[in-house]
Amino acid sequence: MTEKHFKLGLFGFGCVGQGLYDVLNHSQGLKADIEKICVKDHTKKRKIDSNYFTYDKEEILGRKNLDAIVELIDNSKDAYEIVSRALGNGIDVVTANKKMLAENFESLYQLQEKNNVALIYEGSAGGSIPIIRNLEEYYDNELLSSIRGLLNGSCNYILTCMELEHMDYSKALEMAQKYGFAESDPWLDVAGYDTLYKLVLLTVHAFGIILKPEQVLTLGIQNISFDDITYAREKGLRIKLIATAHKVGDKFRVYAMPHFVSKESDLYNVLYENNGVEVEGAYSCKQTFVGKGAGSHPTGSAVLSDISALTYHYKYGYKKLKKLRQLYHGSFDGGTFLDEDFNIKVYIRFSDKKDLFGIEVVSIEEEFKSAKTNYIVANVKFKSLFRLKGNAESKVFVCVV
Repeated sequence: MTEKHFKLGLFGFGCVGQGLYDVLNHSQGLKADIEKICVKDHTKKRKIDSNYFTYDKEEILGRKNLDAIVELIDNSKDAYEIVSRALGNGIDVVTANKKMLAENFESLYQLQEKNNVALIYEGSAGGSIPIIRNLEEYYDNELLSSIRGLLNGSCNYILTCMELEHMDYSKALEMAQKYGFAESDPWLDVAGYDTLYKLVLLTVHAFGIILKPEQVLTLGIQNISFDDITYAREKGLRIKLIATAHKVGDKFRVYAMPHFVSKESDLYNVLYENNGVEVEGAYSCKQTFVGKGAGSHPTGSAVLSDISALTYHYKYGYKKLKKLRQLYHGSFDGGTFLDEDFNIKVYIRFSDKKDLFGIEVVSIEEEFKSAKTNYIVANVKFKSLFRLKGNAESKVFVCVV
């Protein structure tokens, strides 16, 4: 470890920023100092001395004595400007902004290569679980067949509270917000987009393909009800929002959707705000990583680990990405590797048959109708489910069987 004090500029002092400050000040080995923290809100009371803060991003971006910049704000557009400028100036960056990374991955990758700098983002996916570093290092030459997991602590917390504590959806969401697991505007969490962005990042490191968020099917839990929880319980199952990417031939099936999970799965007992990730390879077989997936200190701890890695001059090698690009003689659209032409078995709860318009049903295996609820268990064309993605008007709940 370097003997000098590592000097940091920090953007953002919300949930994760404060968590980083706490764990950094209790670190036993890392010698790092936060020189300045850039925030937006002039009126918000802070728990540390006001001299730490600035409201002008240039006070950090223009400094010449910084070893790294840490970006922990919630606005993806502003975050991209900060991160891209820092990388362009030859400064290493740590971030936890999965939306910004997923939406701009290609350009951020090129900036790293062009300027020979590191962009590290372990805290962006899996909370405290060191999944990206493991995919990048431990599985760098492994022929992975699939990666699947619970990547959103907010959704897992809500689903656990509904099942085990008999809370309705709105109360469980309120509790998730109270404990800092969900944002005040929870749409990105409950509609599955937070999980989607993380899945895009894991797919890069697991398989070497860069996908755009709009290319990946994402369905959330925002329409879930006790009827769905009851159906699962009666069959000895639990409902989990699972991100999955698995290889089928020379293509990949990549999506984030609620799943019924049986007791035989390692993910069955991953409860509350915890995350869990299963990685399966040709030689290593299946391994499961479990840890805190949300909260100030767990994510702050992951960010601290990235800062520590920079003191060793660590950077991602992107070995699988580079190998694939060498094979195809340059960059390519990751979407060409996606398989969307297949049938998938799903449970669909709906109010009216017209709610199913556009969903191509191949065959129905189970059907239930009552004055209270309707559902079918059916094989449907996977691609037809895209009509539900991001549809705030839809009241349909879909779960993979």
